[in-house]
Amino acid sequence: MNWTIPGTTLSAPRSGAEFVEAQFQSMFLAGGMVLSQVTSITGLDAYMIQNWVKRGFLAKPEQKRYSLNQLCRIININMLRGVLPMERICGLLSYINGALDDESDDIIDDAQLYFIFVRLAAHARDLDTTEAWNSAIHTVMADYAEPFPGAAQRIEKVLQIMLTAWVATRMRQEAEKMLDEL
Repeated sequence: MNWTIPGTTLSAPRSGAEFVEAQFQSMFLAGGMVLSQVTSITGLDAYMIQNWVKRGFLAKPEQKRYSLNQLCRIININMLRGVLPMERICGLLSYINGALDDESDDIIDDAQLYFIFVRLAAHARDLDTTEAWNSAIHTVMADYAEPFPGAAQRIEKVLQIMLTAWVATRMRQEAEKMLDEL
């Protein structure tokens, strides 16, 4: 069954969530993406992305090209903004990555965080309790090499919040759809 890859306009088989990373990496074989490509993938307006760069939510693109990490930061923000205010999203991302416009202090790059999230989100409907979510998160984080003690635990907390926010967004969208059908 196909699903929309979280935070994007792209459709793919839910069962192929582990291949999303390879699909994204192949889009960057020729270098970075221009703004029009980023807007096509995310469904966001160009001015919004440019505003996020100006406000320091992500580093400026180099030579007008966005990197995979920058695209994934944009997608992560886009995915969370359905239920969380921007200042909370920035606080969440800063909790694991320090200054948002400086990738050198990140404990996990945005692409790695996003692709872990996608694998979790693909199975979220099968995880019916908080304990099951936590177990799944802990499992996908098993191979993560901590740059300092406690880094993995921080990322796990962020992933819990991201999953909860993503599910809440989907539930809100479903409720709005049901209301429209009244």
